[in-house]
Amino acid sequence: MLTQRFTWLIVIRVLILTAVLGILLWIWGDVRLFFTQIILVIVIIAILAELIRFVNTSNREMARFLFAIRHGDLSVNFKYRPLGSSFLLLQQQMTELADAYRNVKIEKEAQYQLLQALVDRISVGIIILTEDNVTLINGTAQRLLNVGTSQDWKLIRQQNPAFTEQLIELGDEGRKLIEVQAPTGNRMISTDVATMLILGRPSKLITLQDINAEIEQKELEAWHKLIRILTHEIMNSITPIASLTETMQGMLTNGDGTRKLASKLNDETVADILFSLNTIHVRSEGLLDFVENYRKLTRVPKPNFAPVDLNGFVASVHKLMEDTAQRSGVTFNARYTRTDIKPSFDAALIQQVLINLISNAVYATEEVTLRRVQLSAFVQDKQLIFEVTDTGKGIPVHLLREIFVPFYSTRTDGSGIGLSLSKQIVSSHRGNITVHSTPGEGTTFTVALPVAR
Repeated sequence: MLTQRFTWLIVIRVLILTAVLGILLWIWGDVRLFFTQIILVIVIIAILAELIRFVNTSNREMARFLFAIRHGDLSVNFKYRPLGSSFLLLQQQMTELADAYRNVKIEKEAQYQLLQALVDRISVGIIILTEDNVTLINGTAQRLLNVGTSQDWKLIRQQNPAFTEQLIELGDEGRKLIEVQAPTGNRMISTDVATMLILGRPSKLITLQDINAEIEQKELEAWHKLIRILTHEIMNSITPIASLTETMQGMLTNGDGTRKLASKLNDETVADILFSLNTIHVRSEGLLDFVENYRKLTRVPKPNFAPVDLNGFVASVHKLMEDTAQRSGVTFNARYTRTDIKPSFDAALIQQVLINLISNAVYATEEVTLRRVQLSAFVQDKQLIFEVTDTGKGIPVHLLREIFVPFYSTRTDGSGIGLSLSKQIVSSHRGNITVHSTPGEGTTFTVALPVAR
């Protein structure tokens, strides 16, 4: 509509100019119309000047409008400039466009302010880093890194060199638990790095979460569980020892507390004393075994990483446990899915883990008819997965969180350190061990280890 009106206004002016020019040419040379000719020339000049002014004014207004839009000038106004009725529609359209742009920008600014307030209030630290320039950092991240209100990445690196070095080691993608020094004490920060493209430029999204309280809570819960079990085991051994010692003292002393003569001890009393001493010896050995098992938990050897032939490794585990399973009436199978992944781990330690899991699986099938245990090895999401699955009675849900606690065991002949030791070994390989169980159907233990292609 606006373009058509502008075109018609130009066409009308050109037509008027052409008509006047035609009249001038028609009467040109007639001396009787000399003054008319001069008037027509003046009119032509006036029309040309007005046409040029009209076009230039349109161009200037359009340039002013575009300049204002380009530089975000929200104060631009086209309503009160006296440009004549010819420009009313143009001014109206540009004013409406400017108002629309202003409203959009105000809305976007309001949304940005809302987003900024939201980002500042969440408990997770957020940093967006584009080519070593911090484009966004919220208050939580500033508090965790103790950098005040600074948004200068160089200053952040100077104040937290150890943290930023480990952050750089993560590269474009990764997750790591990093210790950060703070005035109130060191804090454990769960750090996650992801890279994304924003306007064609790679930007790192870094999220920081203080998990110090969670770690302390978990450690406290673990200590409570360990102390409870330690107290239970020690009391089980110390109580009968103390009771039998008191009983023997009563056998060897008179009512007034004086020592009995050996001649007054009969065969029955001697037999009771020997029985008590034997019981104390057995309980003492049990207590020594318990302490030795505790020492094993606190002295897990460091893994000796080396490339492992998975086919031979799985075959060796199968050969080691096959006879044990057969003697217990359990069908034991092992399966390995070949891939081009070449893992590196301590074969002896991981073999110890798998042997412990398979032994537990064999025990779990004692009360069922279909007794099967399956060892599977495969690679998934750049992780080497070992699965030990049984068809046993399963583990009740309320016990799943307890089975990895040291000295906790559901077996009558168990020491309660097998799964705890296995978890420590897997953790030393930067892996994890999980369990999934359905009561009445069976249990699957999964060991996941990181590997390199």
